[in-house]
Amino acid sequence: MHRSNRLFEIIQILRSASRPMTAETLAHQLEVSTRTIYRDISALQMMSTPIEGEPGIGYVMRRGYDLPPLNFDLEEIEALRVGLALLSRTGDSALQRAARRIHEKVEALHGPADWLQVAPWGAPPDDPAKGCVQVSTLRDAIRGERKLRLTYQDEQGCRTVRAVRPLALVYHLECVMLACWCELRAGFRHFRTDRIYGCDVLDERFTGQGAMLRALWPDQNRWDEAPREMTERA
Repeated sequence: MHRSNRLFEIIQILRSASRPMTAETLAHQLEVSTRTIYRDISALQMMSTPIEGEPGIGYVMRRGYDLPPLNFDLEEIEALRVGLALLSRTGDSALQRAARRIHEKVEALHGPADWLQVAPWGAPPDDPAKGCVQVSTLRDAIRGERKLRLTYQDEQGCRTVRAVRPLALVYHLECVMLACWCELRAGFRHFRTDRIYGCDVLDERFTGQGAMLRALWPDQNRWDEAPREMTERA
């Protein structure tokens, strides 16, 4: 998380907290060190953000401090609420945590809307304790154009190891598909993320090739095909 985003998150957490928050608690929520939180709190106080407290006791936000409202109309806010709720179906734990943070910001500004409900059933969660690779790792590799070495098990239980250039993620209702250029097959292939049992991020990059490969990908593969049909060609 970038520092500017983290500072914003600290403000949001303290605004919604009902009691003083210790640096340790903030550090755990934001997945950084306690020392980093102390530095961030000091930086916010120097910017005249009304945070009161001290190390070992906790921090609170003085009442009356607010952020500007989101510049969305009513239907845009409702679309945002439903879209955030639908992320619970993706199985992408990092996106789900981000959605919860955004949802809290929307509710803080506009209040709850309990009448908008989305069923939670969808793709299985990317739980490392169950041997699943976290989807956030794949997203990071796509953004950074980093090659991956995947250990993949198909529907028949056959395992293969592939070096791939990850290009895109396709969120189907029942699973998430990773679209890649597979170096073993010298072509585009798709892998269900819940069948990836190993994922090593390689030092080798494919810098500048991602956009070109994504431009070719739709012409040779229908991303909206059923997941089973797509993985049969893996």
